[in-house]
Amino acid sequence: MLDGVGTAARGLLGASLVVDRGDGRVAAEITEVEAYGGGLDPAAHSYRGPSARNAATFGPPWHAYVYRHLGIHTCFNVVVGDEGVPSAVLIRAARIVDGVGFARERRAARGRTRSDADLAAGPARLTVALGIDIADTGSPLDGSAGILLTPRAGAEPPVSVGPRIGVGSAVDYPLRFWVTSDLTVSR
Repeated sequence: MLDGVGTAARGLLGASLVVDRGDGRVAAEITEVEAYGGGLDPAAHSYRGPSARNAATFGPPWHAYVYRHLGIHTCFNVVVGDEGVPSAVLIRAARIVDGVGFARERRAARGRTRSDADLAAGPARLTVALGIDIADTGSPLDGSAGILLTPRAGAEPPVSVGPRIGVGSAVDYPLRFWVTSDLTVSR
């Protein structure tokens, strides 16, 4: 199971993520992800079974799971398992490729931005820059709800692999993947 979600996570590197909201359209290329394997992974929100918070992870694949972290930030995940089999990939970072001005405005309204590479370098920054929020939980990623995820075209970029960030050593699997040397990868 963890191998499958890891493969799905790697497959999202280089994918296109476009969010079209009333205040603007922002497009990004995914550069960093973390995989979470549901019932087999103690670090997954779905490890102990379904709840109101994690229900989307048990739903159909290619839907959004957005949650609030520490009561402050939101984080965006792509559900990748078959319906009823919880697994999700946290989108940790992306390179903004279109709508940079909108992304800058959104980030400036919520805090400091040092550079364009910094706009979506980290899961909370990404959701702000793209305009994703908790109301997007359960939304299909086919564009019908304003979020379109398109698989990458072409070969896999050079990928680095390491432990997830903020996960204790007891469940520290090498399930974080990022585009090697990309400046948008979170610190």
